[in-house]
Amino acid sequence: MYPSVTRWKTLLRTTALSLLAVVSAVGVGAGPAMAADGNVAWTVRTASNGYGEARSSYSYNVNPGGAVEDAMVVANRGPAPLTLSVYAADGFTTDAGQLDLLTRDTKSIAIGAWVKPKAGSVVIQPGKTAQVPFQVSVPENATPGDYVGGILTTLTQADQAEGINVDRRLGIRIKLRVGGELKPNLAIENLHVKYAGLTNPFSKGDATITYQVHNVGNAALSGKQAVTVSGPFGLLRVRAADVAAPPELLPGESWNVTVPVHGVAPAISLAATATVTPLLTDASGSTTSLKPVEVTAHGWALPWMLVLVLVVLIAALVGAFLYRRRNRAQRKAREDARVRDAVEQALRGPEPQTS
Repeated sequence: MYPSVTRWKTLLRTTALSLLAVVSAVGVGAGPAMAADGNVAWTVRTASNGYGEARSSYSYNVNPGGAVEDAMVVANRGPAPLTLSVYAADGFTTDAGQLDLLTRDTKSIAIGAWVKPKAGSVVIQPGKTAQVPFQVSVPENATPGDYVGGILTTLTQADQAEGINVDRRLGIRIKLRVGGELKPNLAIENLHVKYAGLTNPFSKGDATITYQVHNVGNAALSGKQAVTVSGPFGLLRVRAADVAAPPELLPGESWNVTVPVHGVAPAISLAATATVTPLLTDASGSTTSLKPVEVTAHGWALPWMLVLVLVVLIAALVGAFLYRRRNRAQRKAREDARVRDAVEQALRGPEPQTS
């Protein structure tokens, strides 16, 4: 599998993502991650040592002020000597839900700052391998919790046709848990429900639930999600189909979720409930389910056609009432005028006779 080639000015976010995915998914047993372009090709893998053999990535538990040493093995698969730069960078979760690494010109404050290769570059002869030692030094004031980043090898080449520099990266993920109190916690924020009904007031429609899953703790977390929509007093409850799990979120990260719920009755008032069960993975790969987080928000589900009919009917009744009221008022006014004229005539007496 080969990484994509990106331009130096964009500094290869997707490339790092794809390469890290290869290392994590394929592993050493099925072949190391490889970068190749024409006569240039190299691979990277974890070194076999006291931390293990055939590791797909690096994983450490280190207390504040502590340090560990490890190494990456780089192999030149091409026919010419190869000079590669080596550096580390912090990781983050992309909008596609995958791990990426900060670009080299973006300041790292954790893994990228704490991981120091013994050399900033390595020269490898054709068909040869080289170990690249590095040290992870955790500051004494480091906050307990999970950190993710990577160690990278890069090759910069000039693209004469485009007149730019092309930078290709190949790296391995580093997951670090700094010792101290672990506080895993997810929050559901900005929960909203919108309803879209049909023209038939007695037909069911669709609701759209949106919210954010926010990692407000200090541990990397994924989660299982469930969404339900119900009418007043919990009646007419409908459960959404399987809701995809969010990616593993690093502390401080958020993930936008949109869930369609079909077959929702227009029950005037809707209650949407989102539930997320945090999943915590330890260094051995075991996953633990934590206490579910549940939030409910309310919205309107009006049968607009029925509402329109009711509005028209009410308007007709009001119009008829006002029309009858006006007619009664006019008749009363005419009767009052007739009585007044009769009284006035009676008070004036009979008209004098003329001979």
